[in-house]
Amino acid sequence: MKLGTALTESATKALLLGSGELGKEVAISLQRFGVEVIAVDRYQNAPAHHIAHRSYVIDMTDAEAVKKLIDHEQPDYIIPEIEALSTSALQEIEQQGLATIVPNARAVQLTMNREGIRTLAAEQVGVPTSSYAFAESFAELQAVVENKIGYPCFVKPTMSSSGKGQSMVENAEQLQQAWEYAKKAGRTDTGKVIVEGKIDFDYEITLLTVRTKDSNGTVQTYFCEPIGHRQEGGDYRESWQPQPMSDKAIRSAKDIAKKVTDEIGGLGIFGVELFIKGDQVWFSEVSPRPHDTGMVTMITQRQSEFDLHARAILGLPVSTRLSNPGASAVILGGIDAKSAVYEGLEQALADPDTEIRLFAKPEVFVKRRMGVALASAEDIQLARQKATKAAESIRVKVESNTG
Repeated sequence: MKLGTALTESATKALLLGSGELGKEVAISLQRFGVEVIAVDRYQNAPAHHIAHRSYVIDMTDAEAVKKLIDHEQPDYIIPEIEALSTSALQEIEQQGLATIVPNARAVQLTMNREGIRTLAAEQVGVPTSSYAFAESFAELQAVVENKIGYPCFVKPTMSSSGKGQSMVENAEQLQQAWEYAKKAGRTDTGKVIVEGKIDFDYEITLLTVRTKDSNGTVQTYFCEPIGHRQEGGDYRESWQPQPMSDKAIRSAKDIAKKVTDEIGGLGIFGVELFIKGDQVWFSEVSPRPHDTGMVTMITQRQSEFDLHARAILGLPVSTRLSNPGASAVILGGIDAKSAVYEGLEQALADPDTEIRLFAKPEVFVKRRMGVALASAEDIQLARQKATKAAESIRVKVESNTG
């Protein structure tokens, strides 16, 4: 394979659809190989905009806007980082052979909508999942919960991310509120919600799964060590690697992840989310891109999930080897503000085994992820303590103009 030089006629160009903190790290990994990076998002000064060769602000759900930009830039690779995209535009671009969609247009379409990926996993591939049903009205939701799923259960929009619109429902009195929240808080109201039975699991993991080609051009699948994580309201707050698992559970997890990602196809990294109870494993969700819980790999692996994604896309050798145990802890905004200053970095970085990544998002919200603390240690318990302490040392404040 050949790679060109950025900002010359020979450039190999990658266009990011979505330019948040994950996209920023992918951009950095690509630029280490001289790739020219174009960062696109719905708002100005998104994290990847800061370091891309060029940046744009468009409505990425607008098919014509997406196609117009692709035609202007003519990238070699189009790398989606978010779910809310015009899949029809990506399908058309792929069919015309204008660029390589990572991993492919079908994957983006399937995974942006919970109906598509759950149907694929449970009905086409046949891997274990929680019980589930879809509802297009509140009356239909009541019927499937009472007659099929039962309580407790989860009601979610079919299209959302980071826990938005998701509720745990413990009794019939809570169902109406969950229906209304799912309808208004998802990325897009598809007319349907998904209701899932609650699984009694011990813990949940992300199994980062890499599909790449070997020297003979044959697709191979590799796995990172499992990542444990803690969520609040469906959004990740901590992650650690490696999550201890039984040999049987890890074999089952890899088998499920390979079956699902083989069916999706394409190259790159996939964040496969799984529930674990003893030796039992259930499929939950999959993202065809680096996963937020996988930010821990920036301190645990020689090749982070972002490096692995870039290498797999470009057809380069990968290594998923763990260097040391580690953990990540999210730094939340804690306030609503147009901009902010960050204090406490000297305390957060006092331990030589900690790192801080501030995303420099232009606006701050109470529950917006503004950064992440990373820590390495000889075991995950100590790493978690270090990462949490470092994250808690950072104080997000509004800059005072007085004085």
